[in-house]
Amino acid sequence: MSRLTHVTSGPYEPPLPARELTAVSADGARLYVQVHGPDDAPAVLLVHGWTCSTAFWAAQVRELAADHRVITYDQRGHGRSPAPAGPSGYSVRALADDLEAVLATALEPGERAVLAGHSMGGMTLMAAAMSARPRFAEHTAAVLLCSTGSSRLIAESRVVPLRAGWLRTRLTRALLGSRAPLGPVTPVARRLLRYATMGAGSAPDKVEACARIVHACPRAVRHGWSEVLGALDLDEGVRELDVPVAVVAGADDRMTPLVHARAIAAALPHCVGSVELAGVGHMTPIEAPDFVTGRIRQLAATYVQVKQVEQVEQVKEGA
Repeated sequence: MSRLTHVTSGPYEPPLPARELTAVSADGARLYVQVHGPDDAPAVLLVHGWTCSTAFWAAQVRELAADHRVITYDQRGHGRSPAPAGPSGYSVRALADDLEAVLATALEPGERAVLAGHSMGGMTLMAAAMSARPRFAEHTAAVLLCSTGSSRLIAESRVVPLRAGWLRTRLTRALLGSRAPLGPVTPVARRLLRYATMGAGSAPDKVEACARIVHACPRAVRHGWSEVLGALDLDEGVRELDVPVAVVAGADDRMTPLVHARAIAAALPHCVGSVELAGVGHMTPIEAPDFVTGRIRQLAATYVQVKQVEQVEQVKEGA
């Protein structure tokens, strides 16, 4: 575990959960799960990205939990979920297995939810679709993909300010895969993180929230997942994501530039909208919290409640 986990005041301080659960993945990995909001409310599951944690979704949880049941979990090695024992614990398969375990633990049989994934969280949803995981198919009413990509993550990244080519790709791979500790959150660290992951105009409280979360990720975990992301190819998963999917991306995203969002939106079987947010970088749920929360709320109102009505009608017809 790390020195810092999140800010402790302001809009990005994580609210306390109503319940805490433990999901056990296929390989025995234990995942920390939080549940917020009323038990009988429409369900929303939020999946964070690389080097983040449940704290990343604090703004969404705070707003949605008033009238939704909001489920978050720490991806393996992040937050309060233990790190894998070795390299074999880091894989696309593990992402999908872990999501399946959380769905089985936090949702009732047949219950559908909106699933929102940011960055590696979005890749988790694509991985589950690509591998045709049964829980994912059973429980997914609609999906929101925030600032994510399905392949060529290193080649397309603009974190290193060079023209596209072998040198930029090599330097990007070395930078993102570095085993070096990030150290304390200093003014220099904040500036570097804002440059790499956020819009230039991001407010100091947003930068601070992101910095504390990212710096909390253990360096071995950061490196382990960087190896997976560097070789990622989930293009098939995009084509298999056959539910209503909305896409949100930051126009100034250097980590997963707009080329990814546009390719995903074009390949989705049922895209219900793709939005590019001006002045926003990679950390969309923190940089544009109201927009992301509103989009999740719209998806839940449109698809979760409709699905619940359909299930009732099916039961009546069966009787």
